[in-house]
Amino acid sequence: MTHPFDLTGKIALITGASKGIGAAIAHSLAGQGAYVIVTSRKAEACADVVDAIVKAGGQGEALACHIGELSAMESTVKDIVARHGRIDILVNNAAANPYFGPIDQTPMDAFDKTVEVNIRGYFYMTNLVGQSMKKTGGSIINIASINGVIPGDFQGVYSITKSAVIAMTKAHAKEWARHNIRVNCLLPGLTRTKFAKAITDNPEIMKQVMPHIPMKRAAEPEEMTGQVLYWASDASAYTTGCIANVDGGYLLV
Repeated sequence: MTHPFDLTGKIALITGASKGIGAAIAHSLAGQGAYVIVTSRKAEACADVVDAIVKAGGQGEALACHIGELSAMESTVKDIVARHGRIDILVNNAAANPYFGPIDQTPMDAFDKTVEVNIRGYFYMTNLVGQSMKKTGGSIINIASINGVIPGDFQGVYSITKSAVIAMTKAHAKEWARHNIRVNCLLPGLTRTKFAKAITDNPEIMKQVMPHIPMKRAAEPEEMTGQVLYWASDASAYTTGCIANVDGGYLLV
C-alpha cells in the first residue's frame, strides 16, 4: 500500500528556495521522493541546497528564476515542462520586504518591489503553472504570512501583499477545483530565517513580540514543512482553498 504522503515521481517547483523556509520545504518534499526544482535569483545558492538534497539521497536541480521578471518565469516553466512533461507541485515562496518602517513613509520604489514579487510574481507563476496542471491536476501552495491576517508593526505594505495572497489562493482554488488543481495557503508565524532577522536578532523587538506567541518562541524553518507536505501529497486530495496558520498560537491571542 502506498503511503499517503509518498511523492515518488512528482515534479515539484519551489520558488525562493535557496534558504530559509523555501530550502526546508525543498528538503522535505525531496525526502518523500519528489524531484525538486529549487529556484531563486541566484542559481549558485540553489545549487548548494540541491547538493545537500542529493547527499541525503534525494533528487533535484537548481535553476535561476527571478519572480520579479515575467520573462524569467515564462522561460523557467516552459523549460521544466519541456524536459519533465509536467509540474505536479508548485510552492510559491519567494518574497520581498525591502522596507521596515511607518506605512506613510513607504518609498514608492519599495512599494512597487514588494507588490511586484509578492502579488504579481505569485499570480503570474500560478497562472503559468496552472495552464500545464489543467491537463494533469496538481497542487499549488502559497506561502503567505500571519501578517496577512494581523498586519505586522512597520510592515504595512508587506502585510497588504500577504492579505492579497490569501485572497488569491481562494480565487484560484474556487476556479480550478474542476481541473483537479488544489490551491492552499500557509501562514507562517515568526520564523528564524535571514528574511526575519530584523526581528529575531533584535532583543528589544523580541521582548515585545514574545508575549503574543503562546508557545513563547520563534519557529525553525523545518517546522513549516509538515503542512506543506500534507498539501503536496494525496493525503489532502479533498482539500483546497485552505488557509492554515503555523504560528505557535499567535493568531489565538
